[in-house]
Amino acid sequence: MSTPAPAVRGQAFSGHNRISTQALTSLAKAAAASALGVDPQDVRANWTDDDGLLALSLVTPISIPPLRAVALDPGRVQAFGGSIWERTVQAKARILETVTELSGARLSRVDIRISGASIHEGGRVQ
Repeated sequence: MSTPAPAVRGQAFSGHNRISTQALTSLAKAAAASALGVDPQDVRANWTDDDGLLALSLVTPISIPPLRAVALDPGRVQAFGGSIWERTVQAKARILETVTELSGARLSRVDIRISGASIHEGGRVQ
């Protein structure tokens, strides 16, 4: 006869839970890569203390459509989610939300520096 597992919801346990800097960095790189349509290994992430909260700084390329395709059809920019500026602003909010939701860490801000462009044929990369 098996006994049911104890209820976890609403119950507090003693001890500490810690998420390593390496785990947070991997999560931040994956969130940024997803938001900007690039490979996670192309993203650099750095953490700093911001009055007790974490500030995330990212250096990353961003995916863009081929320039020839944009010249023939300017609507391709919107198919990728807008201008580089618009996409970066949207990505900041998405990255902050994703990292906070998945890790429980409290971030004060996300700073993004675009370091280059990665050309992709398809539409918007999510």
